[in-house]
Amino acid sequence: MDSLTLWQLALLAAASCLVGFSKTAVSGANTISLAVFAAVLPARESTGVLLPILIAGDLLAVLVYRRHADWPTLLRLFPAVAVGVVAGTVFMMWADDDAVRTSIGAILLFMAGVTVWRRRSGPQAVPEEDDGPSRAARFKARSYGTLGGFTTMVANAGGPVMSLYLLSAGFKKLGFLGTSAWFFLIVNTSKVPFSVGLGLIDARSLLLDAALVLFVLPGAYLGRACVGRINQKLFDRIVIGATVLGGLQLLLR
Repeated sequence: MDSLTLWQLALLAAASCLVGFSKTAVSGANTISLAVFAAVLPARESTGVLLPILIAGDLLAVLVYRRHADWPTLLRLFPAVAVGVVAGTVFMMWADDDAVRTSIGAILLFMAGVTVWRRRSGPQAVPEEDDGPSRAARFKARSYGTLGGFTTMVANAGGPVMSLYLLSAGFKKLGFLGTSAWFFLIVNTSKVPFSVGLGLIDARSLLLDAALVLFVLPGAYLGRACVGRINQKLFDRIVIGATVLGGLQLLLR
C-alpha cells in the first residue's frame, strides 16, 4: 500500500465498488474490476488481492438471493469446475507476471467475444430428459465448468463463462442471480488455499483488502436497488467496451 498513489487507490476502490454492484445486479461487470486491478497492481499478485473482495461480494449476493439457487445445476457443475481450478493452479505455479498479464488480457478479450456471441444468439434452453439431463447437457456442463474453473483461478474471470452457461440454460433473473451467487461463493472460497499456497494471498495483500472491502457494500446496495431498473442492453455494451479496452491495455502493456 505504501507504493500506491492516491489515484491508484481511488481506482481500486471504484473497482471494489463495482464488484459489489456486479454481484447483486449485473454479473460479468467484474471483468472491468479485474482489468483495473491487473493494471494498477502486478498482474499475478492482483488476482490474490481481488479474491477476498470477490468473496465479500459473494457473501452479500447470497444473503440477498440465497433462496433462488438451483442446486441440481450447481452439483452438475462442481466436479468439472474442480478440474479447471486444479489446471489453473498448475498454470499459476510456473507463470510469471508477464504470462499472467498476457493471459488475463487474452481471457478478457475472449470473454468479451463470448458475451457478444451470447447476446446475438440469445438464450437457448438446455434440453433435459425425464430421467435427468441429456448427454449434450452433461457435456455442456462439463465444458463450461472446466473453462469456468480455469478462468476463475487464473484471472478471477469465470463470471462471463458462467453467465453464458446459465443464460443458455434458460435461467430467469432471480434464478440466475441466486445460482450464480452460491456458485461463486463456494468456488471462490475453495480457491483460497490454492492462492495462499501460490503466495498470492499474504499479510500485505490482506491489509490492502481490509482497506478496500468496505467499498463493496455501497456497490452491492446500489446493485440491489437498481437490478430491476437497469437498461441491460446499454449496460452490456459499456461492460463489453470497457472489457475490450482493459484486455488490449494488458496485452499491449
